[in-house]
Amino acid sequence: MTPAEAPTGPKSPLAQRFRGFLPVVLDLETAGFNARTDALLEVSAVILNMDDEGTLFAEETHSFHIEPFEGANIEQSALDFIGVDLESPDRDAWPEEIALPELFRKIRSAIKAHSCTRAIMVAHNAHFDLGFINAAVERCGLKRNPFHPFSCMDTATLAGLAYGQTVLAKACQTAGIEFDNNSAHSAEYDAEKTAELFCGIVNRWRDLGGWPLSVPAAEDGDVSADSESSAS
Repeated sequence: MTPAEAPTGPKSPLAQRFRGFLPVVLDLETAGFNARTDALLEVSAVILNMDDEGTLFAEETHSFHIEPFEGANIEQSALDFIGVDLESPDRDAWPEEIALPELFRKIRSAIKAHSCTRAIMVAHNAHFDLGFINAAVERCGLKRNPFHPFSCMDTATLAGLAYGQTVLAKACQTAGIEFDNNSAHSAEYDAEKTAELFCGIVNRWRDLGGWPLSVPAAEDGDVSADSESSAS
């Protein structure tokens, strides 16, 4: 987002909660583990919202099947694992250079609506997904990637803290979220379950008193670090 596009209105509760970032939950399906050589096959993004009480919830999902880029490596074992048939007439796949700008446009619209500065990716083992998105952005020469280039929020880590589980299915089950293993490894299903898990952790933290943060009142005679630094 350029300075000319920076939001000028009052921050929404969502923008205030994550220091101006819009959390967008992402899940991908790929034809391997190497972001630079292996094909991106599916991408699904869940855009979140927050009510005036500070409850975070999933608002809308956008999903695309992706055509492998020219020269992409495709591991048959990966296709077998995620259950993707690249020759299926029902797949309705889009080229990366068309699907990603369309997805990014929807995310930028949400950023503007919430007076946020940019999006931050939320995903399970998030650096994997971020690496594939960054590689695709570079490959397609896209100039308006709404995501922070290296910061992300990882639900594997958060679920390990909150529930003692780092596998998505087990974390959801421990959190009381229904999880169908037969539907897993679809980008849309996994993104929506990851969003449910992330929202649940954030909302539980609020309910336990962890947000908003309480700031101790300064005692008489105390000088804050900010005041000291501004006076020096």
